[in-house]
Amino acid sequence: MGRNQDHGAESAPLLGEADASGYRRPLPGFSTNASDASANDPARQGFSRAAGLTGAMDRYLTGGETRRLPDLGIALKSIFAFWLLYIALITMRAVIVQYSDFWEMLMRRGFAAMVGCLLTFLLYLAMRPVAARSLNLRVSVAAALCLPASVLFGSFNYFIFYIYAPLDAVKAEQEMSAMHWTPLEMAVRMIADYTLSWYFIFAAWAAFYVAMSFARQLRAADRHGAMLAREAQEAQLRALRYQINPHFLFNTLNSLSSLILSKRTDTAERMLMNLSTFFRATLSADPTADVSLGEEIRLQRLYLDIEQIRFPDRLSVEVDVPHALLAARVPILILQPLVENAVKYGVAKSKKPVTVRISAYEEAGRLHIKVKDDGEAPPAADEDNGSTGVGLRNVCDRLETRYGPRSGCIAGPDPDGGYTVHIYMPVTTHG
Repeated sequence: MGRNQDHGAESAPLLGEADASGYRRPLPGFSTNASDASANDPARQGFSRAAGLTGAMDRYLTGGETRRLPDLGIALKSIFAFWLLYIALITMRAVIVQYSDFWEMLMRRGFAAMVGCLLTFLLYLAMRPVAARSLNLRVSVAAALCLPASVLFGSFNYFIFYIYAPLDAVKAEQEMSAMHWTPLEMAVRMIADYTLSWYFIFAAWAAFYVAMSFARQLRAADRHGAMLAREAQEAQLRALRYQINPHFLFNTLNSLSSLILSKRTDTAERMLMNLSTFFRATLSADPTADVSLGEEIRLQRLYLDIEQIRFPDRLSVEVDVPHALLAARVPILILQPLVENAVKYGVAKSKKPVTVRISAYEEAGRLHIKVKDDGEAPPAADEDNGSTGVGLRNVCDRLETRYGPRSGCIAGPDPDGGYTVHIYMPVTTHG
């Protein structure tokens, strides 16, 4: 701290005065929360440059898709398959019809197929600029580009079969056509006929390629969306989990302050050791991980040991959990806000001894856990009781995010007196 801050700290008390329940009031300007809010409240401020951050995240997450030709494998395989099919079909036709000069025609058709592969690959490259655009635009561009490709291939076919060393069958066809058309007319008509025939071949390949490319992009988008959904869920779980510690720490430090001011240093030291043990056990764990119910109960006992130092004559604890359920998995610290609320609103506000009871049972494949205190039931949240219900909402939100509709929360005054929070979730026994 700078000098001005030190001077300000000396000129004003560090802590507010404790209320009747033993909780010190936050000083104005000290806490980022309103005076009637909990540290469990959702954050009210977001990133000031969310768009820039999102862009950076997108660039990082899509780094594996920045190749210049991401569909090259699909294109090459489909081009090879299409023209291999052409060779197979035209060869079968030649065998059935028993064309003369079979091997010479086959060799020329093989050469034509290689030229067709080259033209199709050039068609693929010409379609790349619109590969990330809408499907309608890609189809339109493909349909337009197939026309020059078919004109070029038709012209090449006319050259290789009718101009370059015509075979006997071709010569006979030329002689018959020459009776009606001039050589130029015949060339134009033949190329036009080839163009119309081959247009549909190129269009068929283009349609297949666009469909396969679009399907690949959809799968990539689905994977990316699923990854973002998982990360969003984990981020939400972490945010909800991290809301717990500041609230608990703030109240415990206030209690430590009260013990120190009242010269109860031995008790304060014991509380500080328990606090250290609690945070060592909780902060080292993954906020999105599950722990066994037995471990969760152990963490709550650490917390309750701290609170029993503050309320040695008013707080007693009971745990009723069948041994078979101790291995069941639950979100870490899922009981912390419930136990803390039971102490804050059931024990701290009561003048008589209060028992906080944690119980669990299994029913219909679900794990049911109850946290009950037999103190005075708190008034409704909209009354002036200092309670916002944020802790309970935190627990319900975590369960909803983790398990969806298979989980739930029920809370309210207990018919036998006091207040009960009942949560349930699917029973799982593996990590």
